[in-house]
Order: sequence, then structure tokens, then C-alpha cells
Amino acid sequence: MTWPTPICHGLAFALMLVVGASARGSCQQRERVPNLDGLASEAAAHLAEYLRINTSNPPGRELEAARFLKTLFEREGIEVMLGAERANVFARLRGNGTERGIALLHHMDVVPADSADWSVPPFGGVIRDGYVYGRGALDMKGDAMVHALAMIALKRSGVPLTRDVVFIGNADEEAGSRGAEIFVARHADLLTNVGFLITEGGFNPAATGVRPPIFGVSVSEKRAVWQRLTVVGTASHGSRPRADNPAARLVTALARLVAYQAPVHVTPAARRYLAAIAPGYEGRQRQWLLDVEHAVHDSAAKEWLLSQPIWNALLRNTMSLTVLQGSVKTNVIPRTATTELDIRVLPDQDVDSILNVLKRVAADSSVHWTDVIAPGLPLGSAWTSLSGSYSTFNPSHDHSA
Repeated sequence: MTWPTPICHGLAFALMLVVGASARGSCQQRERVPNLDGLASEAAAHLAEYLRINTSNPPGRELEAARFLKTLFEREGIEVMLGAERANVFARLRGNGTERGIALLHHMDVVPADSADWSVPPFGGVIRDGYVYGRGALDMKGDAMVHALAMIALKRSGVPLTRDVVFIGNADEEAGSRGAEIFVARHADLLTNVGFLITEGGFNPAATGVRPPIFGVSVSEKRAVWQRLTVVGTASHGSRPRADNPAARLVTALARLVAYQAPVHVTPAARRYLAAIAPGYEGRQRQWLLDVEHAVHDSAAKEWLLSQPIWNALLRNTMSLTVLQGSVKTNVIPRTATTELDIRVLPDQDVDSILNVLKRVAADSSVHWTDVIAPGLPLGSAWTSLSGSYSTFNPSHDHSA
């Protein structure tokens, strides 16, 4: 079976990173990796099996997934260990230590899936028309198989490494990130000489048979500022409406919040990214992308830029209304109504200031705001460009072993 170019390109990019950055010796040694089509077939088969392990969180049940990954690495002679309880998994290819290591990180849990929303069983690991379908294929078991096959390809090639390449599978990313926290608290020694971490993020335009113009790499991250909004009133019968109906008060405040649009703010990373992809566009759209800081002040340019959901999220703080709870019965006015908001704040913005703005927009002191999860620290990377690196491992070249 011929696999779509996104699969081969993903493997090629992972191999480019770990081989180009880690291999010691001649160019011939660095290119001594297995055929990409063969690796893609292996990755697809392993991914289908991985997707059949239901790690919906809650509750997670990542231990079975961790054991699956452990077996995969053990068959290749790669050292691997499991943590306790829900289990994190850690594997390592050892280098000579002259360079700091690279960590390939994914999370084993997935968000729940309702089979009514799927054309195939969400945990069936269905392979159809050259694609693999299942909950977690994109977030992020597919990444896991790209990471694992990149390491396996390195192991099989026998290429000497100047640095360690490590694989980490974390439990509980979708409901609190406890797996990552426990891993760092208990096993910080395993990361002593790791200098780089590659995980989910970045977007890669691709079309069948066409070399992608870029490989997207996330160099900073918006902070998740999840908030629970609560209004308390007086429980009553639906036949006797009350002015302090908490559901009505909450919905009115939410209408104001949903109508609010945060101002555009161009971060340095967004400016560099949009300018880098500009050559893929023509005419005034290319010019807008090349100079986005000025373009956002032009009404036509701004409308076009913000019409793309990904770019809209890159260029402003965002808020999505996700959970809404009130009464459990049609004829009962609840005592309490709640909602949860998924707020994402740009990395150079102040969280408290943004929340204060949103509270003023809601304009109702009866709405009480609390953290669902505490906002993390700003996350960024000094690794801002891979210019010229593509030629190190070009998927259009033949890299047969």
C-alpha cells in the first residue's frame, strides 16, 4: 500500500531532526536509514493497534498503552522502563554524550469519543484508503508512532549518536497533566542531559504527491486559562419565574462574553511564521503575510487573516464556551448555574489583566469566577528557525537502506 505523503513527510521530518542533529560520521552514515515507505507501513500498523487501546480520560487507563509501547521497544532491543500506577513510559537510545539529548514526548490519553459522531468505531483502529482512523490518531498517538519509528530506524541503522534520543509517553495530559508532573518529580534524573523536547504543535500544509512548503514547529505556546463561572440564586418551580434565576443571569453574561472580540496582537513568533509561509501565497495576500503588523490595520487584510481559525488563534487571545450546566429538569429553576470557558492567552500577555477585561465585559457581579486549572508560566523556545535544515533530510530523495 502507498501511504499518503503526510505520513511519509512526518517520518522524514522526525528522522531529519534526530538523525541530522544526533548522528556522528559521514553523510553516508547519517543517511543510512530504512526506506520511508516501509517505515510508513510499520507506523500505520502499529498506530492502528495503539488506537484500539481505549485511553479515554477520564479515567485514562494508560497502563495498557504503556505496556504496548514497552513491548514495541523491547522487540527492537531499545532500553525502556515504566512508571508506577497509571504509568509513564520512557525509552532511550544512548549517544556518546557530547551533545545534549533530544526528547520525543507524547501523551497516551485521549479525550472521550461518542461513536454516534464517527463514521467508523472510534477505537477500532480502522485502516481505509491509505489512512488510519481512530480517536487519538492526531492527538496524539500518531505523533507517538512517528517518534517511535524514528527511534527504531536509528537503532536498526546502527548510526553512532552524539547525543541521547529519548521517548516519553505521559499519562493524564487531557485532565490535569498529572503524568508529566509526576514524571518530573520522580524521574528528573532521566532528563539531566536532555536539552531539546519535541512534542505536539505546529501545522504542516500537505497535498498528495506535493512536497510541503514548510514543516511547522511550535516555538511558544498560549496559556490555558480555564475558568468556571457560577451564579447562585433561589431554586424554584419553573411555573413561577424569579428575577434571580441563576441560569438566566449566567446566559445574559455569557451573551456579552461571546460577542466580545479580543484585539489583535502580533507576537514575534506569529510575525516570523506568517512571513515564512508568505511565498505560498500570491498578490496582496502574500504582501499582507510578509508585513502582518501593518496588514492588521487594513480592513480587508484583517478580515482575511482572522477568517482562518488557526491564524485567528495566533493573533489574539481567544475564548470558547464549552460546558454549560443548570437544572436537570425542565420545570425546575436551579439554585446554581455554571459554565466553563476555555480561554487561551498569548504568551506575552498578562493573565490577570485579560481576566479583568473579561469580567468587565460580563458586567455582572453575581457571576463568580474560579480557576478550573491554574494558569501555567509562559512557555517559549529559543529554537525559532529551521531554515536550511530541510535539505538535511529531504523526503523526495531515496533513503533506502
